[in-house]
Amino acid sequence: MTTNTTTKALVLTAAAVLAGSGAVATAATSSAHSGPGDPVIRDVARHVLDSGAPGYMTRIDNGRRVALSADGVADRETGRELRATDQFEIGSNTKTFMSALTLQLVDRGQVDLDAPIEQYLPGVVPNGRNITVRMLLNHTSGLFSYTADEKFAEGLTSDPQRVWTEDELLKVAFAHEPDFAPGTAWNYSNTNYTLIGILLQEVTGKSLPDLVQQRIARPLGLKNTYFPQPRATDTGPGYAHGYAVSFASGKPSYADTSTWPIGGWGGAAGAIISDQRDLSRFFSGLLKGKLFSDQQLNEMKETVELPAEFPIRGGYGLGLFHIDSACGPVWGHGGDTNGHHSTAVATEDGRRTAVSDTTAGPSDLSSNPGAERFAQVAFAAQDVTTCKMLGKPVPQTVLDALHGRTPVAAR
Repeated sequence: MTTNTTTKALVLTAAAVLAGSGAVATAATSSAHSGPGDPVIRDVARHVLDSGAPGYMTRIDNGRRVALSADGVADRETGRELRATDQFEIGSNTKTFMSALTLQLVDRGQVDLDAPIEQYLPGVVPNGRNITVRMLLNHTSGLFSYTADEKFAEGLTSDPQRVWTEDELLKVAFAHEPDFAPGTAWNYSNTNYTLIGILLQEVTGKSLPDLVQQRIARPLGLKNTYFPQPRATDTGPGYAHGYAVSFASGKPSYADTSTWPIGGWGGAAGAIISDQRDLSRFFSGLLKGKLFSDQQLNEMKETVELPAEFPIRGGYGLGLFHIDSACGPVWGHGGDTNGHHSTAVATEDGRRTAVSDTTAGPSDLSSNPGAERFAQVAFAAQDVTTCKMLGKPVPQTVLDALHGRTPVAAR
């Protein structure tokens, strides 16, 4: 894998190809920590902040105790310290929520995983008679991802407050030829989940904010999780601002994205706002079978092998990664928005979880040392938190990557 591929894959893995403003925020990033904590996690945080992120937080539940950490600032303008309880954009972790809502409908007999999307959204999807609901959920539909369209990315840069409709996003996607014939390969596409979001609303007659609240947040006791319409409703104290970071000039420059309308372009593919506790509780409850039947959980965990060039080893199920991490297999997802890079993993029994958020998203899609280093640290940090969750020593190869002693392409 080339270094450029690795950098771009970090952004593509969970949400979108993004472009951000090069505006420089005025306040400098400071460092604060919520307690003495684990020295390895503190070392991770130092490297994450050094790579250009204003803040970094973790929540690791190893089945016996929960360890929280937070470093840096939640708001560069005011210098407010980041807290491990702050809310943030969870990006493509949203896909797991959407998949869960779909599987609930399968349990109710309202959706058939192997039925063509044409049955539910007639005339909407080109070749919709040959694309099943399952193919949308596991990214084997072949549909082009609207976030990979260069003009769309440019639009996010030039007009970051624009609110895109679902029809507009689909128009962007369907202007491109499919990546491959349905069911013949795998490629991560946000278009798939835009369609899943439309399906959910058509079948239930409810909005996505209502579905998330009524069928997931309320049953699992998620108190700080919601689907924005289209912006976060409160970006003051208790909210971690996100920053689009450009490394093009050599020195990081930042644009605060906290008031940008994530619901107006990420939608069902990546719009949800949550916090670490809620995200941990969601993945734990999901894998413990609290949201739908065991039969549907088995369907969710039926994976397609990830391509060799993809930066995660393992497979992809229905809105859920099976990750062959440096310390063992785990389940979870990740999420990238304009200003956040988050990860959430859990053991198969749901008893252990690890959640993290980096309050930055690289806006550079070209290869440059700053963006490459950001990606390298992000992957190493995820491996460290996973190993800590599993109670295993962090491999030296991961520590070498964290400290920049190995090239990016070595991962």
